[in-house]
Amino acid sequence: QVQVVESGGGLVQPGGSLRLSCTASGNIFSMVGMGWYRQAPGKKRELVARITARSTNYADFAKGRFTISRDNAKNTVTLQMNSLQPEDTAVYYCNAEFRLATPPMQSNGWGQGIQVTVSS
Repeated sequence: QVQVVESGGGLVQPGGSLRLSCTASGNIFSMVGMGWYRQAPGKKRELVARITARSTNYADFAKGRFTISRDNAKNTVTLQMNSLQPEDTAVYYCNAEFRLATPPMQSNGWGQGIQVTVSS
């Protein structure tokens, strides 16, 4: 059993900043990658940023404003979001891709989602 838990989020004014954190815990042998996705009302879930041991990928809208970082020892990923705009309003989801200890297989898990609202 693996749990993925997000924290942070909330209400911020346009131009402001927020920091999201996510921790995966449980029967994890090793972490493959962690990432953030978001889903606005009436829209599909989309990638925001993802980080692995070898690469970091950002959606075009996140480049230059958002920074993803990872603490491998704690299986934690953080998303620093700056210069937020109303169009960034969405539910943000953390995804963890990992290898289980038992049974030996690769899987992934999602957090419950956390609301980010950008409004004056």
